[in-house]
This record gives sequence, C-alpha cells and structure tokens, in this order.
Amino acid sequence: MSARSTAKSPAKNLMNEFPPARDNLVTLANWRTQPYSEWSFHNVRRVLPTANIAASKHPAPLESSLAEIGHVAFEGNKGPTTLREALRTTNTKGFVVLRHGRIVAEWYSSGMDARTPHIVFSVSKSITGALGGILADKGFLNPNRPVTDYVPEVSSSVYGGCSVRHLLDMSVGIAFTEDYVDPDGDVARYRRAVGWDVIKPGQSTMQLREYLATQKPDGKAHGHAFHYVSTNTDMLGWVYERAAGRALSDLLGEYLWTPLGAESDAYITLDAEGAMRAAGGICAAPRDLARFGEMIRQRGVANGKQVIPGWWIDDINDNGDPEAWARGEFAEMFPDAAYRSKFYQIDRKRRTLCCIGIHGQWIYIDPVSELVIVRVAAEPVPLDVENYRAWRRGFEAIVQHFS
Repeated sequence: MSARSTAKSPAKNLMNEFPPARDNLVTLANWRTQPYSEWSFHNVRRVLPTANIAASKHPAPLESSLAEIGHVAFEGNKGPTTLREALRTTNTKGFVVLRHGRIVAEWYSSGMDARTPHIVFSVSKSITGALGGILADKGFLNPNRPVTDYVPEVSSSVYGGCSVRHLLDMSVGIAFTEDYVDPDGDVARYRRAVGWDVIKPGQSTMQLREYLATQKPDGKAHGHAFHYVSTNTDMLGWVYERAAGRALSDLLGEYLWTPLGAESDAYITLDAEGAMRAAGGICAAPRDLARFGEMIRQRGVANGKQVIPGWWIDDINDNGDPEAWARGEFAEMFPDAAYRSKFYQIDRKRRTLCCIGIHGQWIYIDPVSELVIVRVAAEPVPLDVENYRAWRRGFEAIVQHFS
C-alpha cells in the first residue's frame, strides 16, 4: 500500500450504460447486496430520495505527511495479513489515516475518492450524537427531559416513558430485535418504513414517524442495559427537529458540517414523507469523516473553532456506563467498553472512541497516539463480528506502528 493510492474497481460495469443492462442495474430491490453495493454505497442519491447537508464554503485544509504503512501486519479474520492485503481483499472502498491532524495514508477503490460521499450506516448515529451536544449547548435541547416534552405524539409508545438521555445512550427498554438478515423481523419492517426496501403486496406502507409511534416496551427499566436499536436514533432526530424547529439536515449543515470545515456536501436519506434517517442514512466523504474524527479527538475543536462543546466530549469520555454495557448484547465483542451519546468507548483506559456502522464502516479515534482512522466499505454481510474484531486488531497495529 502506497501512502496515497487507488485500486481498480470490480464494479466498473454497474450503471454505466443508458439504460444499463439488467444484470448491471442497481435498484431499490438490490442496492444493499453484492455486487450492486460496490456502486450504490457511494451513489445512494441515485437510488433513494435525500436531503443535502451543506459543506463549508471555506474548507479546512488537510495537510499531508505521508508514510508507508502497507506492510503493517495483524491477524485478519482468516489468518495473518498486512494492511495492504487487507485493503485489497476485504471490500474496503476508502481508507484514511490522520496523525496529528495530517494525512499519513489514504487508499480508495471502486470509483471512490477522497471527496465522494459514501453511506456510513450507523456512523450516522455518532454524527447525530455529536449534534446533540451542540443543540444542548445552545439551549435547544435538555437531554434529561422526557421525549414526550418534545414529541407528544409518541406518548403511547415505549418512548412515552423514557428520556432523551436514554435515546442517546441506547438504554431504552424497547421490544425490538436488531437482526439485519431476518426477512420478516423488526429491521425488515423498519427498512420498509424508511423507504430502503421494496414494499410487496400485503406489506405495511407505514412511514418512519408513524412506525416510531408503534414501538413497544420489553418490560425492562430504561437505563438498565445497553440495547442497540436503530429506531432510538431516528426518534432522537425527530426530537432535535422539534426542539430546534428545523429539519435535521439543516441543523447538521449549519451547526456541524459547515463549521467543521467539510469540503464536500454530505446528504441523508428520506422516507416517502421526508422524515430523515438519523440512525443510518448519512452519506459523507472520507476526508470529511476524518475531519469529524479529528474534531472529536481535539475535544470538539475544528478549523480553529469550538464546534462541539468540550463538556459534551468530556461527558462522552467520562460518563459511559460500563455496567449497562456489560448487560448488553455487544459486551462479548468489545469486553472493556462503554457507550455514551452514540459513541463507543472500546478501550476505557486509553479512552479510544469509535463510530461503527454495518457493512464495515469505522471512525477509530485513539487520543494516546493522536491517530484518527476512517474506513468505508461494502462488506457483503451487514454484521460480521470476526471482521470487526480483525479490523480492530488492524487499527491497533497501526497505532503500535506509529507508537
């Protein structure tokens, strides 16, 4: 792996004719499956309706201090590998490494480049969580207030009894199973509500906000355990909109993406009624994701400005509940972890923060080594635990290399 390199695309024939041949046509029915995701994950706007998230008119420069790290070795999910080999063989589409805020390595494939927005799935949650700190600091939002103070329409649902903080920390006692491959499960119904799947005859045409209002409790106390449910973040996005009286995309653009110094517009997917998928619908360019991660590392400062209040970053680092985490479903994957305001603290001693999305999306922030690592990908399986463990080992190997 050279410090800045690009690999050839295995999806070069997708959507490149007018009209495309049937085998090369990407549609709502196939866009999240291989090989179509090789194209669709960085062309979401051509598959789904979206709203724009404005970049800065004066982007923050990213200086380079390039280094050769392709030889860095680690244990992959199929045995020993190197970073160069792993990038080439694991459906990685973009990879950026910052050290001290400078680009030390960069790699792209499948038509991607530094400024191409790629869907980041649940990394969207962390971006949404960061916005919460800004809205709280500006007086729009009180995380300790009940959800129904902002959205009374959900009073008869599970959200009628929880606080905004429970949404932020994924500790709502909700009867929802986050199973990405069950064709008839909660996630399948949820995807239809957000407009991500074809609705077949006889299936519900319920839209996102209506769907949120139907969610039921599981009988467990709010705050007791980390319970990963994507609808909680969409509910949070709705709370933000009510609290500030503006669309989520506008809030993200004005308060986060523009002051961050982003150089490329991001965007977010919409349902049929314009509700925005805060939980997983943000598409952003790799370098801007790196800028975002660097801002978190710098205690909310970006482009010389305090974008996210420092106290919010401190709260993320200091107040995740390890006991709630230990009771949750990800404790085996990340044993020494905590979760706060949509960020994973996967190593509490090093205070390593991560933003993680299905199909292989990562922002890895290690304050000790002053490294930020971004990976966007089109892995065929939504949640492959061994892949996540392997890439964590890869990131730690990069940390060790620079240490």
